[in-house]
Amino acid sequence: MLDLKLGQTLIRLLPVLHGRLEFAQAVKGELEEFAPEVVALELPTFLEEPFRRALRRLPLLSVIAFRDAEGTEVYLVVEPAEALVEAGRTALERGWALSLIDAALPDYPERMEPFPDAYLVFRLGYRGYVEEALKGDFPASEADHLRELFMARKIRGLARRFSRIAVVCGLSHARRLARLLAQRDLPRPFLRTQVQGLALFHLGAEGSREVLSEPPFFQGLYEEARREGRLPLDRLHLQERLLAEAEKAFEREFRERLSPQARRVFRQFARNQALLSARLTPDFYQLVVAARGAGGDDFAWHFWEVGTRYPYQTETPEIMSLDLRLEDLQRPHRKVRFLKRLHPLHLRRRLVPLRRRPERRPGEFKAAWKGEVICSFPPEDLVIENFGREVMRRALRVISEELRRVEPFLASLKDGLDLRETIRHWPEGRLYVVEAPAAPGRAGSVVVIFEEDEGPQEKYPWKLTWHGEHVEESDMAFYATPPGEVVIGPGISRCVYGGFMLTYPPMRVYEVWSDPYFDFARTKAERLLVAAIDYSLERYVVYVARRPPSALAKQFAARQGKKVIYLPLGSFSSLHLRRIRVFHVLEGYHVRAYAHEYIGKS
Repeated sequence: MLDLKLGQTLIRLLPVLHGRLEFAQAVKGELEEFAPEVVALELPTFLEEPFRRALRRLPLLSVIAFRDAEGTEVYLVVEPAEALVEAGRTALERGWALSLIDAALPDYPERMEPFPDAYLVFRLGYRGYVEEALKGDFPASEADHLRELFMARKIRGLARRFSRIAVVCGLSHARRLARLLAQRDLPRPFLRTQVQGLALFHLGAEGSREVLSEPPFFQGLYEEARREGRLPLDRLHLQERLLAEAEKAFEREFRERLSPQARRVFRQFARNQALLSARLTPDFYQLVVAARGAGGDDFAWHFWEVGTRYPYQTETPEIMSLDLRLEDLQRPHRKVRFLKRLHPLHLRRRLVPLRRRPERRPGEFKAAWKGEVICSFPPEDLVIENFGREVMRRALRVISEELRRVEPFLASLKDGLDLRETIRHWPEGRLYVVEAPAAPGRAGSVVVIFEEDEGPQEKYPWKLTWHGEHVEESDMAFYATPPGEVVIGPGISRCVYGGFMLTYPPMRVYEVWSDPYFDFARTKAERLLVAAIDYSLERYVVYVARRPPSALAKQFAARQGKKVIYLPLGSFSSLHLRRIRVFHVLEGYHVRAYAHEYIGKS
């Protein structure tokens, strides 16, 4: 903040960094304290009429577009968390005069000055930050001198009409502009501004995900806090809000939450990335990368989706809509490759998804879902069948280990030397041999319980029995989230298993959930297990869950001459279990022809 007198006029310069939430809320507070008669903004003078219209449209987003003298398309995004926009908006709300004082020069070079992280404005205060930042030396080009001379003359003109002027300008211009205002005579800069096609557009939903300077989620919270008088906001608290909302969205789709350890990994990962880039707080790109590191690609997708969703959008704007892309702004890009659902993305410190066949409007796929005829997605059938057979092999290895015997060598090598016991008893000078008989029987059914779903409110209300389509597939009964709740493509719904049962061979199972023979089971998990026991043609039934099988189920198995082999759910890879747990339901066999375009390859 710089104050200077020009005759009887008090001028206050408010230097800012563009596109930073901390400066937007700081400028609002400074203007309300200073109460100027006019607010002068570092924006080209010819933009005043469309800029005023854009300010009145807020919180709807706007884009001012024009072509410069060389025919280059230029875009100005009018967004809430920009200091110049906040200053103009506050001026209109308070009834102060508003003036745009800058000149537009073609091919003006964009430079990244080494300013301290804007988060210090919240911690140190706006005035302390500006005082320290202005101690630096910022080189100026010829274009900078022309612009600053033009702005100084405009401010002098305002000083003849107003006694209190607030000037909001870039930090690198502030000291040079103050020196020019202190001079007695200012030369007239030779500037010719010619623009064509000046127009105001509404910034559409897809464009707002990509080109806003602050994450749309933050801008929505800023707008909410501004209306309720809760400024200033702490960026770190906003990041925690974003993390919490992303967890809720992730849980709605996958019925999973981040563990406390994963949250710690997220925060530490984000902090370390910020420190490596000489920042106090991570930017949105770094937050999404941290989300991927803590929760995988699926969680990172939801983090991106929530973070780039601007809540004050409309499908029916009163002016023409325009969807900008990063390429339109001619900003630097970075590429990131996700392994699952995100494709190679163009980035400008944020992530942008590219979908092959996106919805024309939000909710279009879900509205079209009827669910009258459904079928499975064959690649997922193959994955789950392979998992079932692997579980059976692992269970039989457990039985074999229980039967394994090690004894000193007497007359027979049996199944071979046991090197571990032989070495352990080496001082005795004796050999030890092992007897490892195969499990007496095979497994006929597998039950996997991810969540038992006990309690008054069902998380997995959909209960179904499916028959295998050929001899290589098993019959299946499961409980899961209902189809149509999460629809990711035309006729493609994503569901999550609470638990399932597989039994071989196929085409033998009656409707498990309505069969009165199993009504003695007290829970869904127990019903699947007793059905698996009853339908198993082999001696063993494998049960994978967080808790061992109930005594009731064990007694039922014993009466049928069968045995339940328990494998803890935690003994399997969590990533592998997540891959198994999420599945897709297709609305008819014809959907299988294009389902792979929407379902990420695993």
